[in-house]
Amino acid sequence: MIIFPTGSINIMQYTLRQLAYLVAVADHGSVTAAANALYTSQPGISSAIAQLEAQFGLQFFIRHHAKGVSLTPAGQSFVAAARNLLAHAEDLSQHASALSQSLQGNLELGCFTTIAPIFLPRLLAAMREDYPDISVRLHEGDTEQLQQALLSGQTELALLYDLDLAPSLYRQTLQTVLPYVLLPAAHPLAGQVAVSLQDLAPLPMVLLDLPHSREYFLSVFRLQGLEARVRHKTVNFELVRGLVAAGNGYALLNLRPQTPQSYAGDQLVCLPIVEEVPALNIVLAWPQELRLTRRAEAFVTLCERSISRLG
Repeated sequence: MIIFPTGSINIMQYTLRQLAYLVAVADHGSVTAAANALYTSQPGISSAIAQLEAQFGLQFFIRHHAKGVSLTPAGQSFVAAARNLLAHAEDLSQHASALSQSLQGNLELGCFTTIAPIFLPRLLAAMREDYPDISVRLHEGDTEQLQQALLSGQTELALLYDLDLAPSLYRQTLQTVLPYVLLPAAHPLAGQVAVSLQDLAPLPMVLLDLPHSREYFLSVFRLQGLEARVRHKTVNFELVRGLVAAGNGYALLNLRPQTPQSYAGDQLVCLPIVEEVPALNIVLAWPQELRLTRRAEAFVTLCERSISRLG
């Protein structure tokens, strides 16, 4: 049981189990589903949540008859804080048992969809070698999904671009990347040392159509007073490469896979842009008010040491 000092009028007392029940109901959307997942009774979970609501004077859930529950605004904020406290409680337990000799437990990691296949395989292999008792659980998504997961406490860290991120997120820059032009090997411009946006603007473009990414790539042209002519849009990074390789247009991208071929085996060429264009930072992000667990600190250190050699 957690007991706060008696310096205030209201002495707050609650247990980690009560917080775990609260988080489980938030995750599963109903008391019934949470009870089944935790192999415990529904009355026990309902009682724990009622005690917490009485203790803090808050309503965490809106009850929907026969349709489960949804979090109130206060509940969303409280559940995020509860997740953080539970993560540090796990840290404390491991610290006591291992006396800092090893790092154990789960690390919830978010990663941007296009960054994941290029950086994560080797990062996770290095993580497993250095910290074999840490299990990294991946959550892939776009910028909005990753930010929401961080702010709700579902993930502790996210590897993504520093592109329209919330001010409440801290960013640790790992690498800076410039956009480049992707062309099929047989394209008339493919033999040049660099390509001008002036030459690209009249040509058909294949756009990586992810939130924030699409605006960024189109802004590269607009900063030069130009408009891109988009022929195809897709959220799939490899489909962008495949469409370009098959002659459907050019694309702008930031990350370069090691292979110069599409999945179909067609050759691709990557060329720099003549004009000065905005770069993007690849960052690790986490809520500014969050104190990282030792597991997360270990991953941050590993990324700082390794990621410049992986991209």
